[in-house]
Amino acid sequence: MTGGWGVAAGVIGSLLGAVALLGSGLFAARATRTAARTTAEAQRAAAEAAAEPNQRAEDRAAFEAIKTELRQELTAARDEVRSLRSLVRSLALYVDDLTGVMRRHRIDPPPPPPRVEEYNRTGV
Repeated sequence: MTGGWGVAAGVIGSLLGAVALLGSGLFAARATRTAARTTAEAQRAAAEAAAEPNQRAEDRAAFEAIKTELRQELTAARDEVRSLRSLVRSLALYVDDLTGVMRRHRIDPPPPPPRVEEYNRTGV
């Protein structure tokens, strides 16, 4: 019977060895997947970190373009306001001259609209 137990022990040992080999293979595969996932995440993080200066440069360039455009628009708006102020002053002086001519010829000019009256009082 001793021979039977020896064979049985050999078979059981072989089976345990196969199970251990299978278990270690599964463990290694799982560890490999985890390592691959970790490596991919690290590479993605490195790529993002490397891309950040480029993104900052692009953002800066876009900001500069917007700032330049806004400055040009502001300058144009200021020039237009100056021009309109000059025109209003010239028209106010012209209307004042015409009103004076009417009065010298004994013609009563029509009363100015409220907004013109306000401008004559305040200059604004």
